[in-house]
Amino acid sequence: MNLLITGLVLWWLAHLFKRLFPAARVRLGAGGKGLVALVLLLSVVLMVLGYRTAPFEPVYQPLPGMGHANNLLMLFALFLFGAGHVKGRIAGMVRHPMLWGMVLWAVAHLLVNGDLASLVLFGGLGLWALVTMIVINRAEGFWRRPAPGPWKKDLAAFAIALILYGGIAAIHVWLGYNPFQGDYG
Repeated sequence: MNLLITGLVLWWLAHLFKRLFPAARVRLGAGGKGLVALVLLLSVVLMVLGYRTAPFEPVYQPLPGMGHANNLLMLFALFLFGAGHVKGRIAGMVRHPMLWGMVLWAVAHLLVNGDLASLVLFGGLGLWALVTMIVINRAEGFWRRPAPGPWKKDLAAFAIALILYGGIAAIHVWLGYNPFQGDYG
């Protein structure tokens, strides 16, 4: 569990470093981006290793059929990840679409995983996304909605989300976690 927690702490610090310590970030100069990227890579490796090696300690029993809710939320989460990049209609309606995608991703996984390591990982990343939105909103103030982009960009993001969804589902099946069984309890 220590690896998992260390990875989460590094994830939080790397992502919030620029906003919480702007003077230190400026002092790092152009090399700071590379350093942050390296810390983020290390954080992901530590989270994966920590999660995979953490003992299974049940906290709650997922409700029957939550796998279906997980799958639907995951599709929306992947769409929101992409919607922030394509600047279609959704990007003009939702502030922080990628971070909201992360929140949906976390909630989806908490619906089907009731163990302590899952609470730490998915809860920690979902909380990070919410805190990041608050920090950004305070720093940037009132959000002026951008002009809405074309729907075709959102449709392209959705098509890409479907492809990614299929790939992620295949990886989950390969790892022994069939996301289509519907009942994880």
